[in-house]
Amino acid sequence: MDIKEIQNLIKFVAKSGASEVKLEMDDIKITIKTGSESDTTIVHQVPAAPIPQVTQVAAAQPAAETAASPASEPAAASDDSKYITIKSPIIGTFYRKPSPDKPLFVEVGQTIAEGDVLCIIEAMKLFNEIESEVSGKIVKILVDDSSPVEFDQPLFLVDPS
Repeated sequence: MDIKEIQNLIKFVAKSGASEVKLEMDDIKITIKTGSESDTTIVHQVPAAPIPQVTQVAAAQPAAETAASPASEPAAASDDSKYITIKSPIIGTFYRKPSPDKPLFVEVGQTIAEGDVLCIIEAMKLFNEIESEVSGKIVKILVDDSSPVEFDQPLFLVDPS
């Protein structure tokens, strides 16, 4: 790979919006990271080593799994499309009750109003009450009590009608 091809690769990665790309060939290893004040390119010359066949087999398996999953997802997505999804605003631990001896904030089938507390998410020993931004009826609770949640993870499905 010559310098011109590396420069074209850097331009392509910058335009694609990817934050990091790693490319390994027989005698060269390239890592391109974007998203900071300056683009970073690391080029390593390494001795030629054969790439094991296991890597190619592992890459083929996820493709087969993703080909099978879209068939089942559209049916679920069409059922849930009329509902509003309430997502986690932070990373932490999801709790459905204010304390172990208190009742649940909300249950499936309960009608909620804007501003009602739906749950608590504990992050770094701080308990954050998550309030509803919509009015409607709780259709589904997507997370188990005392489970870890990620930012933007769906928590509740609400029927606004």
